[in-house]
Amino acid sequence: MSVGRDQLLHLIEISIDPLVLALSLWVVAFIVEEHLAPRHIVLSVVVFAVTFPGSANLGRSLPSLLKHVVYGWLVIAGLLLLFGYLTGYLRYFDRELLVTWLWAAPASQAGAHLLLRFAAPKLLEIQGERRAVIAGLNEQGMELARRLAVDPYLRIRVAGFFDDRSNERINAAGDQRVLGAMRALPGFVKEHRVDIIYISLPMASQPRILALLDDLRDTTASIYFVPDIFLTDLIQGRVDAVGGLPVVAVCESPFSGVSGTIKRVSDIVLALLILLLASPLLLAAAAAVKFSSPGSVIFRQRRYGLDGRDIVVYKFRSMTVTEDGGTIVQAQQNDPRLTRIGSFLRRTSIDELPQFINVLQGRMSIVGPRPHAVAHNELYRKMIKGYMLRHKVRPGITGWAQVNGYRGETETLDKMKARIDYDLDYLRNWSLRLDFYIIFRTVWVVLKGDQAH
Repeated sequence: MSVGRDQLLHLIEISIDPLVLALSLWVVAFIVEEHLAPRHIVLSVVVFAVTFPGSANLGRSLPSLLKHVVYGWLVIAGLLLLFGYLTGYLRYFDRELLVTWLWAAPASQAGAHLLLRFAAPKLLEIQGERRAVIAGLNEQGMELARRLAVDPYLRIRVAGFFDDRSNERINAAGDQRVLGAMRALPGFVKEHRVDIIYISLPMASQPRILALLDDLRDTTASIYFVPDIFLTDLIQGRVDAVGGLPVVAVCESPFSGVSGTIKRVSDIVLALLILLLASPLLLAAAAAVKFSSPGSVIFRQRRYGLDGRDIVVYKFRSMTVTEDGGTIVQAQQNDPRLTRIGSFLRRTSIDELPQFINVLQGRMSIVGPRPHAVAHNELYRKMIKGYMLRHKVRPGITGWAQVNGYRGETETLDKMKARIDYDLDYLRNWSLRLDFYIIFRTVWVVLKGDQAH
């Protein structure tokens, strides 16, 4: 939870979607069937478990909020209907109840979020505004002040900065209000009833920080340290503890612990379902490849997998060559190496279907950064900063970059950099909901057939 935003408000934010979805089902059950049955309770528990914790949406614009609600519900409802159909549990629910809930649930979500936007300022007014000062007029201190100023739900007003530097150097840093030197900070805090102190000094200034903390022992203000490490590009950055000793995660896999188990179980279940449903298509594609050109049906190529280790990835062969050496040319539009059926296979991504076997093997995930050929990895890891961070997770059959316009050929360095930026953004913001959203977006991208050669 955010230490800046009111804790009660933040708890309401992350609970509102799960609670509203579950309660809307109960209300619809009472209206349509006039009672609440065990099947309704089980479904509401499943929905709550899948959607909790929800995302904090107070900072979104109204159009962005509504779009987020609709897309999120389409993903959840689509999965529930799919699993209900495949398992046969769908027949236990009244059709009128399901149809009513399918539109009532997102409408209730949107209404609850709008109600929270109306009530949040009044809730915060009751608690009053908190006054803060920042020790250290530097880049992270100014960025902190900017973020506190633009978020209306934080209700924290920065009175000014304290800094020991000369006026010339302070003016060079910006026109922020300087209240005095560090030695004046304890007196100012006592005299002006300051609620929060943010210490924004470089970690190299440890003696100054310890001395300042010692001077502030006689105050009742809450004190937070803002380390300059958070100006770097963190992957899954968070504060944790090892044996009681605090540590800061600078670069961590999002799939550690329970998250990793959830990710792996969802991969296995979805891969089995997709292979089962697509088995006729797999057989037809294999036959088409076999009889359209000489060569093997399955093309095996080395890629980098989890932790940068070599893995073998399967695809239906779509070219007359099976390159896996030190130099590999990416497929291009009207590529002469494509077989008669190859262009269709690549455009529709049918050539990727054997990779669901790689998912079951544990080499790949359904959603993640797309694996590149080893030769391309060795080339781009020297040219793009942070390139190898994408290998902190299993590579995916589809990914965040692919549904944002970077599917297929990356003929320029800028396009590859943009793809890597999306890959790293996925690592920072992973959630099971995001995975499902990417899967549904992938279906649409494939149907459009853009950028695949």
